[in-house]
Amino acid sequence: QVQLVESGGDLAQAGGSLRLSCTASGETTKLYATGWFRQAPGKERDFVAWIKWPATTWVTESVQGRFTISGDNAKNTVYLQMNNLKPEDTAVYYCVAGTGVVHPPRPSDWDYWGQGTQVTVSS
Repeated sequence: QVQLVESGGDLAQAGGSLRLSCTASGETTKLYATGWFRQAPGKERDFVAWIKWPATTWVTESVQGRFTISGDNAKNTVYLQMNNLKPEDTAVYYCVAGTGVVHPPRPSDWDYWGQGTQVTVSS
């Protein structure tokens, strides 16, 4: 089993920045990838970014140029740096991890989910 703990969610103003962190514990050696989804009120969960260990990253097109994903393998931690935040970035952000991800944007391909951290962006 793998446990994921997110942190860093907060209230931010439009144009501001936040950095989310997700630390994995447990059977982390079997992890193939870690990523982020988000879910805005009344909407489906949307894929945001992922890192295929050790260092291949991908960020969904809608946030490219503003969001960056990075990871520290030694600390079993992944980060989501979010810059130039917009009100539409308001959502609960979930950290995910998988042992063999086939199609990253598909929620069912991820084996483990964190409890989520709230990001609220005011205009």
